Amino acid sequence: MSTITKQQLIYRISESSGQKKVVTKEVIQSFIDEIISELGKGNRLEFREFGVFELKERAPRKARNPQTGESVYVPAKRVVHFKPGRLMKEKVLGNMENTTTTTGASDSTHHTS
Repeated sequence: MSTITKQQLIYRISESSGQKKVVTKEVIQSFIDEIISELGKGNRLEFREFGVFELKERAPRKARNPQTGESVYVPAKRVVHFKPGRLMKEKVLGNMENTTTTTGASDSTHHTS
């Protein structure tokens, strides 16, 4: 498994679309900026077949510092949650099933949300 950077995506999309890299970079950055802006406003973003970005509220809780054992208060907070769409699930889980078949891992080890 490897890490793909934004620059690599820009290059790939630029090559496949025939657009200049500068134009592709502006479009991708604008897309990312809009997602961040809308989530900042508390809006939910839905991209059919890809997935849904939304904010979830985490309740305040008591946690324990593992080093000291001391009880610590963790305040409520908002977190970004991503739920994959049907097509993404099929592609990702399809790849995982192919991997588990060759490695011999059991399907019971895979959890979906």
